[in-house]
Parts: sequence; structure tokens; C-alpha cells
Amino acid sequence: MDIATGTRASNAERDKVVRLLGRHLSDGRIDLAEYDQRVGQVYATTTRDDLNLVLSDLPELAKEVAEPADMWTRLPLWQRIEGTTWLGVSLLVLAIWAAISLSVGEFTYFWPVWVIGPWGAVLAFRMVAGFEGGRRTS
Repeated sequence: MDIATGTRASNAERDKVVRLLGRHLSDGRIDLAEYDQRVGQVYATTTRDDLNLVLSDLPELAKEVAEPADMWTRLPLWQRIEGTTWLGVSLLVLAIWAAISLSVGEFTYFWPVWVIGPWGAVLAFRMVAGFEGGRRTS
């Protein structure tokens, strides 16, 4: 760890050590009881030396690589379900309209706009506005 010794530890440094302990827990190097004990030690420490002691018997971890968030991981699950349902229904009503227009031999009134438009506008507004608590802050 690249923290200096002999000075008081900050909350950010403690949180960093807790995150490292969480990674060790998820890798199976420590169990839940030991994790809990070490987290208690971390928040009871006052100096950076004590923080180093908490991690002294664990191997150094490689730096985390931040994966770029694509559009689908930024959207909550319920918005993805609603969006794919809207797309499926939109394609279905467009296919019905196209089949009717082909059977008649000319373009009929474009009624799918009344299904696709309002529903899509509501979904787009909710996604952009972060309505219903779906937007993440980080």
C-alpha cells in the first residue's frame, strides 16, 4: 500500500482499506468473521501504521480496472424490461399495420403512432429524468 507511516489516518484511507478487505473476502482469503473483525480494527485505528498492520498478512492486490459502463448496465433492470417490451409491442403493431396495408393494397391510416408514441415518450422521459429512483449517482 502506498500510504505514508507515522501520521493519522483519514476516513478515505480507512474506506480504501475496507474495500481492499472486501476484495480479499470475495477472493476467499479471509472469511466473514475475520472480515468483520478486521473492519472493526480498521475503524478503531488512528494512524496509518495501524492500517498497514491490518493488511500485513494478506498479499497485495492488483489495481482494479474500471470497466467502461455501457448503456445497458447504466439502466436499471426494470427500465430494460420496459424498453424491450415497448420495442416488441412496437414491432408487433407495425407488422400488423404493414400486413393490413399490404392486404388492402395501399397505405392505411398509421394508427401504430398512438401505441408507439405516447408509451415511448413516457419511457424516454422517465429514463432521462431518472424518474422513480432509477438513476445512479456514481
